[in-house]
Amino acid sequence: MQRTLDDLLRQTSRSFYLTLRILPGRVRPAIGLAYLLARTTDTVADTNLVSVDQRLAALRRLRARILGEQDGVLDFGELARHQGSPAERRLLVLCQESLSALRTLAPDAVQLVRAVLATITSGQELDLRRFAQASGENIVALPTDADLDDYTYRVAGCVGEFWTKLCRAHLFPNANLNDAHLLADGVRFGKGLQLVNILRDLPADLRQGRCYLPADRLAGVGLTPADLLRPVNEPRLRPLYHAYLALALAHLAAGWAYTNSLPWGQVRVRLACAWPILIGVKTVERLRTANPLDGTQRVKVSRTEVRRIMLRSLWLYPCRAAWKCQFPAGKTEC
Repeated sequence: MQRTLDDLLRQTSRSFYLTLRILPGRVRPAIGLAYLLARTTDTVADTNLVSVDQRLAALRRLRARILGEQDGVLDFGELARHQGSPAERRLLVLCQESLSALRTLAPDAVQLVRAVLATITSGQELDLRRFAQASGENIVALPTDADLDDYTYRVAGCVGEFWTKLCRAHLFPNANLNDAHLLADGVRFGKGLQLVNILRDLPADLRQGRCYLPADRLAGVGLTPADLLRPVNEPRLRPLYHAYLALALAHLAAGWAYTNSLPWGQVRVRLACAWPILIGVKTVERLRTANPLDGTQRVKVSRTEVRRIMLRSLWLYPCRAAWKCQFPAGKTEC
């Protein structure tokens, strides 16, 4: 079963699988399984060819199984048939194997996985309800910054909490750390990665009728969500968009502080944290010079660049000063 799940992880996430592979074995199964279950719930929520009510019902059934509130076999055959991606089809077909793997984890890890999936699925359910009537002709936006912050917490910030609590308990339980500060930075770490995704995927989300840039902030620069379908409006959006890029970078800076507050001997965990942060920083750099409303060119960091980031971080790790200066904000001290 474990080999099947490892293969599924490899198919469903190119970047996260690289991070997962370097994690210590004591936390790798729980983190990998949490990711697989989150991807499964996300696939259920995103199956657009099935009605919102059907997706909500399927999401609730899956959440109840994850939380141990119900037993029985889940049959997602109909949802699987609507998947264009073979990997996402396999996620649904192999859902029972993922659920069964929960029983192989330590009791405290099971509780943490269930807690983070409860929060993630609450965000997915909220999203389904919020955008139930959304389409390319009827764009629905989040109302305020508070709604955006809440969303990024539910689908990603909570993962920072999960990751921190699991690693703290299983890898460095006796380390002298400021746990409150560590958890707060862990939450911002997750929020930053999600905000980068939101800003990068703006054109694709707009075509589906979803706008994660708050309506009140858009109105402040004289734009409506529908105006974002026209790339010619990019100059009016640019100041606001760049403000959100700055917020994403500030969150990633908190993630970098989080990474550097972990015990120096936890090399694997620190690298696993550093890689998505540094890839996120590179993505922000690209987004600053791109037209965020142009859906014809999706900003992404190439595999070659990802490998370069990983190898450079490994090479710099023995030198603490050089390691810290990988993040742009630290270069003034180098």
